[in-house]
Amino acid sequence: MDAETIYLDHAATTPVHPRVLEAMWPYFSQQFGNPSSRYPLAEQSRSGLDWARQTVASTIGARPGEIVFTGGGSESNNLALQGVAFARRAHGDHIITTQIEHHAVLRTCEYLERVHGFRVTYLPVDRHGLVDPQALERALDERTILVSVMLANNEIGTIQPLAEIARLTRDRGITLHTDAVQALPTLNIDVNALGVDLLTISAHKCYGPKGVGALYVRRGTPLLAQIYGGHQERDRRAGTENVAGIVGLATALQLVRSQDLGALTVLRDHLIGGVLQRVPGATLTGHPSLRLAGHASFCFSGVAGEAVLVALTDRGIACSSGSACAAGQSDPSHVLTAIGLPAELAQTAVRLTLGLTNTPAQIERVIEELPEIVAALRGVEQASFPA
Repeated sequence: MDAETIYLDHAATTPVHPRVLEAMWPYFSQQFGNPSSRYPLAEQSRSGLDWARQTVASTIGARPGEIVFTGGGSESNNLALQGVAFARRAHGDHIITTQIEHHAVLRTCEYLERVHGFRVTYLPVDRHGLVDPQALERALDERTILVSVMLANNEIGTIQPLAEIARLTRDRGITLHTDAVQALPTLNIDVNALGVDLLTISAHKCYGPKGVGALYVRRGTPLLAQIYGGHQERDRRAGTENVAGIVGLATALQLVRSQDLGALTVLRDHLIGGVLQRVPGATLTGHPSLRLAGHASFCFSGVAGEAVLVALTDRGIACSSGSACAAGQSDPSHVLTAIGLPAELAQTAVRLTLGLTNTPAQIERVIEELPEIVAALRGVEQASFPA
């Protein structure tokens, strides 16, 4: 990354922290053995794998045996949803999720619905992106086997009432999954306090490498493997483990848990306040207080979000209009339309997500640049349509 670039797209991915890279490096070279083999070189890899499993588990209040390492957040979501749906098919066919989930959840649910005949309820959210637990309770029936509600939204940063939802599912014996990929860098997560049965983790959103993740599976949760081959991960996910990446994931989780997030929250609030004060017609999306520490997302009426992004890029500021997985699509964000924004306004969205290396000076520069950019673009738009 150019030293002059102000990086405000941490919700899309984060740079690998030097400490993470340092921890990973030996497993590419000196300690490269297959952890399933039975000689000293392999035992070194297995030791690293065991350390990582223990570390990830302790970070979220789990047991080591409840951690399944995967190739990333999307695979973890697929394993959670398909693994439980097929394992519990004899007990029911109804799945509940929300309209604002990541595509890795929504498209998996659509697949289960279209190809395998499961019934899926997609719950609406309010204007802040919050799920109503009472609406979820009304949607439950005697054939409901699985509920999947993300812990925090990747586009608008809203944090969901998972513990309250868990109280509804636990008493009925319904499996509860949460996609915690976006929440992990800035929320202190304890699976027992949340009451979830499955929880999705990804390394590259918390200063770890891309292509590695994990799924927490509470002991006793029915789960059918989706990748077959060897007996790795207690027969829950075949394939030789990516030991270097897994060690990187564990180190990254240690890193984010040791950081003081108070300064990040202060920067976020300063950014939000500055933008709303200085950009006429700016709207904050997501919940005003129940939001992730580094998350600020806006709509700017009268100007295309993509045009704002291009102008910010020209000035050395990197951000996005929403989920990186949906980049390049012409349709408005499914999250923004779900919270009730008209399509025209949803297409003006800009997401600014902060990380641990952002500075007050950088945020001040964004607050200075953004009003000029929006005003200039609105002038161009108005000039294109004279009265």
